[in-house]
Amino acid sequence: MVHDHHSANIGECVDPREMLLVTINSMPGIRYRELLRLTGLCNGVLAHHLNILEKSFQIRVDRQRENRTTRYYSTNIPRRESDILRQLKNNVSRQIIKFIIGHNLCTFNELVEHSGKASSTVSWYLKRLREAGIISVRNTEYQLYYIENAELVSEVLDKYRESFIDATVTSYSQMIEEL
Repeated sequence: MVHDHHSANIGECVDPREMLLVTINSMPGIRYRELLRLTGLCNGVLAHHLNILEKSFQIRVDRQRENRTTRYYSTNIPRRESDILRQLKNNVSRQIIKFIIGHNLCTFNELVEHSGKASSTVSWYLKRLREAGIISVRNTEYQLYYIENAELVSEVLDKYRESFIDATVTSYSQMIEEL
């Protein structure tokens, strides 16, 4: 019998760990819930296989305590790239980063105006991006924000563009963060 890949449950057709590795490789920084949705695996089965993949050093798990987020990466992605990816996964952070890259140096007010977010929200994201070492501030008459390693950040933006398309999860998590 021929299986239609679109109608068959992916989990029935291939080894679950293979499927997880392929998914994580194609969508670095993917969250647990998105893996649940995409793979069709049961919660306990998914947790079991992710645990085995992590213990066998086939994937790297990034657990962020402050916002209770867990993201999964292939071990062939350098840690610095995954650190940048973590920030780029958030739409507001990505918007800020792209704007600064496009303008080289930006004031706080330009970032607030461009993002359409409250100044306190932009300030919170800028603080996170500074702590992550992605942006820095040059103090002149104004504080000017710039990308610390613009070449690497631009490369990561371009290289992993497809992985930013888990829009449903990103939009939902943004709504939660903004509450």
